[in-house]
Amino acid sequence: MWSLIGGFDALPDWLPYIPESTSLEGGRVRRLKNPEGEVIVERLVDFKEIERHYSYAIFQAPFPVSGYVSTLRVHAVPGRDDIAEVQWSGRFNPDNAPEQEVVDLFTGIYADGLDALDTTLAS
Repeated sequence: MWSLIGGFDALPDWLPYIPESTSLEGGRVRRLKNPEGEVIVERLVDFKEIERHYSYAIFQAPFPVSGYVSTLRVHAVPGRDDIAEVQWSGRFNPDNAPEQEVVDLFTGIYADGLDALDTTLAS
């Protein structure tokens, strides 16, 4: 699981919402494009290979948020070598939008992304 999603520039490998990613600044920044061609720029703020997680901050995006930081983490399931648990979470401040609307937006992105990951792994 981590080998598929652990690369900071690997989103296009499993997330249909992001078909394009360009690595910048030695891999510390990624410039993403969604299917509509909108640009999202994110900076890697923490990476732990052994613990299998990374965190990133959004610096440019078409989302009504500021202060966005997200973490993608893979947990081992005790006693099971054939499965893992993936946790994707974020924190942010809504920017000129109702908080629930923004929470719903990112909850949908995370859920759709995890569903796409499951589909990718099943194929």
